[in-house]
Amino acid sequence: MDIYSLFLYPLIYIWPAYVANGAPVLFGGGKPIDMGRKFKGRPIFGSHKTIRGLFAGLAAGFIMAYVEHLALPYMLEAGILLSIGAMFGDLFGSFIKRRIGTGEGTKMLLLDQYPFVIFAMLFAFPLGKSPSLPGIIFILILTGVLHVLTNLGAHKMKLKKVPW
Repeated sequence: MDIYSLFLYPLIYIWPAYVANGAPVLFGGGKPIDMGRKFKGRPIFGSHKTIRGLFAGLAAGFIMAYVEHLALPYMLEAGILLSIGAMFGDLFGSFIKRRIGTGEGTKMLLLDQYPFVIFAMLFAFPLGKSPSLPGIIFILILTGVLHVLTNLGAHKMKLKKVPW
């Protein structure tokens, strides 16, 4: 397996999802998606999942998909699906965390790092352009590392209240 297949292509492929997932930290805020409603006595997603954050994430991911498609034409569709999947996965993770009773901003191993990237890849999988299994493993390892580093950075820059 060459460097492109193992590292470069997986990074190019997943980048729209990473951009979509990170954009709400920079551009989010405002009204919560769940409008404060509850499901079985608990918030649906919580006040930190906002309408503006959702649309900022989608817009940023779509822009990244467009940029990538200039070199790899199929990345427009793949990037759009990766971006939608990333936002859906992030909401899914928050929904599960609220169901098990964790408060907003509470650290939860795996549910904080992986739903966005797993759902992103699942949404785009039908297009048939996914990285190889070693490439997917690289994405999962990279996601864990980047999650720690980007959240620490966002916390230091006062973009996040907690460093996770």
